[in-house]
Amino acid sequence: MYDEVTIGARLRTLRRWRGMTLAQLAGQSGLSTSFLSMAERGQRSLDRRSHIAALAAALKVSETELTGAPHLGHDPAQSDPHLRIPAIRAALQTSTLTEPSCERARPLPELVAELEQIEPAHQACDYLAVGEVLPDLMDELHLHVAEPQDERAHAVALKALVHACVIATFMSKDLGHNDLGHLAAVRADHAAAFLDDPVQKAISAFLRIHTAPRAGSWDRTLRMAERAASDLQPHTTDPRAIEVCGMLTLSASLSAAVLHKGDTSTHWMGQADELAARIPDTPEANWMSFSSTNVAVWKVAVAVENGAAGGSVLTLANKVNVDRLGDKRGRRASYMADVGRGLARDPKTRGEAVRWLREAEETAPQWIRNSAPVREAVAVMLEQAKVAVGGRELRGMAARMGVSH
Repeated sequence: MYDEVTIGARLRTLRRWRGMTLAQLAGQSGLSTSFLSMAERGQRSLDRRSHIAALAAALKVSETELTGAPHLGHDPAQSDPHLRIPAIRAALQTSTLTEPSCERARPLPELVAELEQIEPAHQACDYLAVGEVLPDLMDELHLHVAEPQDERAHAVALKALVHACVIATFMSKDLGHNDLGHLAAVRADHAAAFLDDPVQKAISAFLRIHTAPRAGSWDRTLRMAERAASDLQPHTTDPRAIEVCGMLTLSASLSAAVLHKGDTSTHWMGQADELAARIPDTPEANWMSFSSTNVAVWKVAVAVENGAAGGSVLTLANKVNVDRLGDKRGRRASYMADVGRGLARDPKTRGEAVRWLREAEETAPQWIRNSAPVREAVAVMLEQAKVAVGGRELRGMAARMGVSH
């Protein structure tokens, strides 16, 4: 099933497996029969979170059954990062906070310094560089947590482990290993529970929010984000707390958008605007890039989730000063991919969509070549292409993503 080109093709296989007609699936998912028919034929893209969640819930399958397992192609930048996943999985599955799997560890300050050194690679979505260092680093941090020299060292090790879990969570999630990302999030939650630090607890909540199962549970994700943001709000007296709280409000806004709760989504986006106004607009220096610039980037993501297409997406994109994102290559690539996906929905802007998606790929190839939504957009545009406009670029991207072309 995972060899099917589009999500729509997998949808057709799953629907027939369930013995459902298009009309029955439409009735249970809340999507129109004509839309589903076009999606199954590769004429409409299934890349919106709300559509995927509704269809997975109606079919009683996981979202992965629809979007496909991690696809391994012949392109090294696309497939090689997955070679790092088993060692990260071993580090998380064989160690606990009380029973580490390794017997020796380097001095804690050396591990903390190494953690900071791989942060730029994490921001650039250079999974090969991150994966080369992260497994041993996590093993050794577990040992320092289990056998601390003193109370202060214990707190430092716990905080460092939360940071390492942030990196492990998003690397795993971006490569399509959401179960491993959730395990890293839970480990961060366990570590944060030992710290008398509301910011660290909020960070672990942010990780759990972004690795929670989606089908039939976006309402739970919204409640988690709202609760975590509200819990942290009284502590937003320093920039880091503001940044983390801001990312939680953005997560709440996106979750509400998926649930078609427009007023709630607008409320939380307004909260994000207010928080961003309290700190410098310096995405490069801020946690998860939270800033006024990043809020503008998320407004594009929420609009695309709400079905924005063509010129309306470009209007929002024109409000983003992407240069302010600096070396946050992952953040830049995500923004460009969202714009590209929105443009791909309108026949008038599909040529422009290819340019945006291609630029996203050049910015963070290891991530974008593994992105299910981008792969879906490329595959559907290939199906739709009746002329050669953008065809060469599309076929090149398709080859690197393992899409039949």
